[in-house]
Amino acid sequence: MLDRYWNGDSQRISPEAPVPVVKISDRSDKVGGAANVARNIAHLDGQVTLMGIVGHDENAMLLENLLASENIKSNLLKQDDQPTIAKLRVISRHQQVVRLDFEQTFAAKHAESLKHEFEKVVLDHDFIVFSDYNKGSLACVTEMIAIARKHDKCVLVDPKNKDLSLYKGANVLTPNKHEFIAAGGLTDSEQSIADSAREIMKLSGFESLLLTRSEQGMSAITHNEKIDLPAQELEVSDVTGAGDTVIATLAVMMAAGLDLSDAAKIANLAAGIVVAKLGAAAVSPEELYQVTNESLFASQSSHYQTPFDEALKHIRFARRSGEKIVFTNGCFDILHAGHVRYLEQARALGDRLVVGVNSDESVKRLKGESRPINTIEQRATVLTGLASVDWVVPFGEIQGDEYDDTPYHLIDAIKPDVLVKGGDYRVEDIVGADIVHKLKGQVSTIEFVEGCSTTRTIESIKKLGK
Repeated sequence: MLDRYWNGDSQRISPEAPVPVVKISDRSDKVGGAANVARNIAHLDGQVTLMGIVGHDENAMLLENLLASENIKSNLLKQDDQPTIAKLRVISRHQQVVRLDFEQTFAAKHAESLKHEFEKVVLDHDFIVFSDYNKGSLACVTEMIAIARKHDKCVLVDPKNKDLSLYKGANVLTPNKHEFIAAGGLTDSEQSIADSAREIMKLSGFESLLLTRSEQGMSAITHNEKIDLPAQELEVSDVTGAGDTVIATLAVMMAAGLDLSDAAKIANLAAGIVVAKLGAAAVSPEELYQVTNESLFASQSSHYQTPFDEALKHIRFARRSGEKIVFTNGCFDILHAGHVRYLEQARALGDRLVVGVNSDESVKRLKGESRPINTIEQRATVLTGLASVDWVVPFGEIQGDEYDDTPYHLIDAIKPDVLVKGGDYRVEDIVGADIVHKLKGQVSTIEFVEGCSTTRTIESIKKLGK
């Protein structure tokens, strides 16, 4: 679709009819419908091809030029029977005065032609997104999904038809609340949403559902779980195209390797960004990274309390976003100025700092029965309070009859870009240096601050107590 916007001021009512007179001062054209989904994918640096049906007219040429300017590869089927779908919005003082739709439902023969073109290019793509606007283009969607799944492609669908069995075989459907109810979904309770969604999934033959619920956020529902995602508390300017942003972000995140629940969380954040913009907008990688990063940290009262597999997921996300990960480790029993300076210098070598901390049992084995002075929970709490520290991860727990007081396995799991230890170590003796060197990373030493020592502090306290 081609979305056209005519903007102007309105200061009087027409003498011909009780309607405002808008003096047009600005006109702009944007891609709409499925093209806006493609635009959102492209803005997130995804490689995307747009397929669809257009007329043989000036609006089709405008649409193709806009797609090219957005780095979207287009494979549009041109036909002479119907015009390119266009929607003209007249806007005055940020209010829509009227919308004029130029459209006809495309014929079955055109949908068949689109299906045949789809068969030619499906192998060139890993993910397929069907954005159904119920305009006739996807009259063969059931067969097209079957073709995609035959070649093991992941299929996502933004549905418009209330008969969801048309999308049989899809991996994910993203209906809004109205579409869900029209398809037989129940919304009187959270349990009824989950139960009716699973019944629809079973009867209609698709795998999972991401239900967009306006001010109630979203719900990602599979046959085994339901994950509710609250709406973002942002000022809403325009919900136009929010559904396009959701399915586009979901597809990009799943293509990047995230499962449905994690991809849905990021899609929910993207929707929060786009509704704060005017018109059918798109989200940039920088905007999405910022809100995602803030969300990951805001969801944790303490970075230490996060299970290691969750922390590792966050660390990997930061690395995929281009951030350099630094790792160091120690007991950090009584935090002193030397520790603080050391951690600040370690963090300065990259963008994120992961601190491995010896467990209580490990400290006892290394330092003696009188140590640690502070438990792992207390030490971790103090460390996470430092601006230089992003994650605190314990190590050194006994596994069966064995224990390892080194962070080797931790380093192997995290695979940091930079490994740091104190200046009393030689680089070749640092545990995990072989892992980092193999990854072409950096292994560094940092000099300790003179006069700062936990052992010396403890001895001084003992003397004061005598």
